[in-house]
Amino acid sequence: MSPQRVLAGYCGIMAALVAANFALPALHLILWSAIGLTSVAAILTGVHLHKPRRRAPWFLLAGAVASFITGDLIADVLTLVLDKRGFPSVADGFYLAVYLLIAAAMVGLIRMGVASRDPNGLYDAVTVTAGLGLLSYIFLIRPYVEDPALSVLEKSISIAYPLADILVLAVGARLITAVRRGSALLLLAAGGIGLLSADVGYGLKQLNGVWETGGPVDLGWATFYVLWGFAALHPSMRDLTEPKVHRAGEEHFGRLLMLGLSLFIAPCVLYFEMRGGEVRDATVIAGSSALLSGMVLLRLGRAINVQRRAAQRERRLRRAGAALLMATDEPGVTATVRTAIAELLPLGRPHRVVLAPMGDTTGAADGAVSMPYTRKLAPALAEELGDFEVTLCCPLAPVEGRESGRALYVAADEVTLVGVQEAAQILATQAALALERIALGEEIGRRNSEAYFRTLVLNTADVILIVGDHDQIRYASPSAHALFGSDELDGTPLPMAFAKESVVEVDRRLHELRTRGVDRPGDDLRVVGADGRPALVEATFRDLRGEPTVGGVVVTLRDVTERSRLQAELYQRATFDALTGLPNREVFLARVQEAVSSGAESGATVGVLIMEIDDFKVVNDTLGHGAGDALLVAVGNRLTEALRAVDGSYGAAGTVARLGGDEFAALVRRAGSAADVERVAEKVLASFAAPFELPHGEVTASASIGVSTTAEAADAQDLLRHADLAVYVAKDAGKDRWRRYESSLHSAVVERHKLRADLDRAIADGAFLLHFQPIVAISDGRTHGFEALVRWNHPTRGMVSPAEFISVAEESGLIVPLGAWVLRNAVEAAAQWRLLHPGEEVYVSVNVSARQFRGREQGFARWVLDEIDRMGLPPASLLLEMTESLLLHDDGDVTAELAALREAGVRIAIDDFGTGFSSLSYLRRLPVDVLKLDKSFIDTIASSAEQHAVVDMIVQLAAILQLQIVAEGIETSAERDLLMTMGCHLGQGYLFSRPLSYGDASQWLLEEASGLQRGSQTAA
Repeated sequence: MSPQRVLAGYCGIMAALVAANFALPALHLILWSAIGLTSVAAILTGVHLHKPRRRAPWFLLAGAVASFITGDLIADVLTLVLDKRGFPSVADGFYLAVYLLIAAAMVGLIRMGVASRDPNGLYDAVTVTAGLGLLSYIFLIRPYVEDPALSVLEKSISIAYPLADILVLAVGARLITAVRRGSALLLLAAGGIGLLSADVGYGLKQLNGVWETGGPVDLGWATFYVLWGFAALHPSMRDLTEPKVHRAGEEHFGRLLMLGLSLFIAPCVLYFEMRGGEVRDATVIAGSSALLSGMVLLRLGRAINVQRRAAQRERRLRRAGAALLMATDEPGVTATVRTAIAELLPLGRPHRVVLAPMGDTTGAADGAVSMPYTRKLAPALAEELGDFEVTLCCPLAPVEGRESGRALYVAADEVTLVGVQEAAQILATQAALALERIALGEEIGRRNSEAYFRTLVLNTADVILIVGDHDQIRYASPSAHALFGSDELDGTPLPMAFAKESVVEVDRRLHELRTRGVDRPGDDLRVVGADGRPALVEATFRDLRGEPTVGGVVVTLRDVTERSRLQAELYQRATFDALTGLPNREVFLARVQEAVSSGAESGATVGVLIMEIDDFKVVNDTLGHGAGDALLVAVGNRLTEALRAVDGSYGAAGTVARLGGDEFAALVRRAGSAADVERVAEKVLASFAAPFELPHGEVTASASIGVSTTAEAADAQDLLRHADLAVYVAKDAGKDRWRRYESSLHSAVVERHKLRADLDRAIADGAFLLHFQPIVAISDGRTHGFEALVRWNHPTRGMVSPAEFISVAEESGLIVPLGAWVLRNAVEAAAQWRLLHPGEEVYVSVNVSARQFRGREQGFARWVLDEIDRMGLPPASLLLEMTESLLLHDDGDVTAELAALREAGVRIAIDDFGTGFSSLSYLRRLPVDVLKLDKSFIDTIASSAEQHAVVDMIVQLAAILQLQIVAEGIETSAERDLLMTMGCHLGQGYLFSRPLSYGDASQWLLEEASGLQRGSQTAA
């Protein structure tokens, strides 16, 4: 049965019983007992139905009602049935027990369901009770005290009734002031007023007449029975013992009016007694006034204490607020709130403080502060709060209309929680603001970070793709357009965005990432843009499906097309020659070492050929560097073809490489013997017999080849070093040939290096001699000049031929200081001869190397002119001899130097004319004055008609070009006569004189000036 139907049935039954009781006095005993017992049953039924937090107070109330009806039943039986009116009786004991049970029940309700622990309520209750107690004493107690007819027992029991009423009145007033008003409380209060009213009426009746049942007084007791049973059955009866939140409020006017009226009771009683002529209750009035004054003082003191504690609480809350303002995260906020709660609670009081999400069992779904049972909270939260029965729940205040969904939980004993409710609520508000501030700061930082990274993503050159669960592209960054050539990538399967050759690789990486959680990058992937342009991309796959903001696989693509091209180009440059495309020295050395290691295991012979183009510099000088580069490319191709042609015949053809300049190398793998490597060298040398077809024309070139094999070398470095020595020997032997390394070659090279060291010391010590060979008129032998020739008298080798040390000087660069020494001493000798023979215009001829033109910072021409000016030698008395290759070199600096010398008067001669590759037509533009015919032309001029014709042609051409001819190496009279017939006027050679020392040359001039007959001279 529902509580509403039980309540309705109870009301109907009680209404019928009460009406029947007053309508049928004869049945008073039965009906009155039924009323009382129904009330008891209603209280017990209410406890059973509503299951209040504490049942003991209600059981005490049921006991009080049962005791009251028992007393009524006994009294009625004694008076109505047995006709005994004795006082006191057993019924009085049950009656007095009623008040004790009621007082105990109300105290229980006060302790269990109190909403406020403010003692002001107690003071107010005592004040009202004291005022009403004074009236009770005057009108109810004093008559019994002064009645001489009553015994002490009768007086005591009579006085006990009003005192009991005063007790119930005090406890009831305290209950009303302490507990939040509800239906059950109002019903209990109304029933209590009915009880007290009936008691007062009964007392007055007893004092003024005889008591009779069924009168108006019974209506008060009937109200007591009915309303208390109704209060127990009403659902609000549970609230009297439930934990409640105190709502601090202002003092009500009614309460203040009641307190004021209570304070005026004693003065009014005193006034009326004084008007009656006798103050009979002065002592009681004085005691009541003192008690009322004490209550006022206590209330004032309480107000002061409350103000002091409020100020202290305010200070602690301000301190907590400042700490919360400094908090930077939620743990800091929680720690600050816990510290503040510990300071607000009584010292040492056990408690727990938690900031947690607010669940549905808190009883604060509407955001109000509540005190739920701890056991009804979420299990994890209840465990954290401990074994406290109730917990104060203060939801964090909404900020800007947004619910926080969190609450401050404080667990402690109920009395402690009532005292801290208001402060906890303020702390919860401050904590909410602090958390909101922190959240806003994090949100601002997150949004700033998002904006920062969004800007990076939108402007990065890398392409960022987000791929969904079905491998379809959900997002593509703006840079995808530049790579893929399309903005319509959304919904496209990721593999289909790549070139066909990369689809399988993309599928593999996606599958492994989804199943194994790892990405194993392979080769770079390929994509094809809208314009068909292929591109290489470096791809990175990241599984971010668990990230709420991404929820997919993130693919980052970086265009590495240019980087790959540059890497390939750098590798090509680092490993291959840029001109010929052949491997360079490092690659060749590595492959040779690989072949040596393999040959050591198989027992095969490995050979290395190093080739240098003979007179390659002449091609550069005559045809230009473009022709030289073309020749190098052609030579590389010719060598590759030659090695391919012999592949398998004498071993396996290996790498052809360009080591630098005009130096090439070839590797022969797995040759049967050293002889097979030599046969390869012969084939390679023979391949140079055919001319090279170049854009500049047909060019014939030869090569010097050095050969080395593993028969004499242990590793690649030795092979290359031995081949270098061998090619050096091949060049020294006359070029256009090959030589294989032998141990004796090493000694020759060592000897050459030693010669270079000696040459260096000789230049520093000036250990050279200068000889002079006369240049004479062929017709009469008259001297026109001397050719300065350097000689080296080595301390251990003796006289060293220029053919041996000049080439060493050229290679090492020592030709520059050596040439300077020769020119300086030659100029000095010529200047001395002019002083000794003023009438003779004898010149000196000095050979000049190409290195000398580049060996001086101030310029070679300037230096030469300074030297001849210092010695006082006319510029026309100096003839500089140089080879065709130097004169024909397309070098603006050399041309400018020669022009400056000729403009100053120094004459220029081409030495060994006709032995180079130049054309005679170049003579028209060359800055020269003299041609010196090489001895090789003169040696066969008398025996060879062809050679005679060539020399005659050269002489005639020189005459046409107005160039002077000097024939070198004239050794016979026949050669002299033929040259004279052709029109060659000057010559030198052993026929006239060998090279002379400076002293002999001076004697030569002296004899010529004296007209003495001279014989053949030799150098000293």
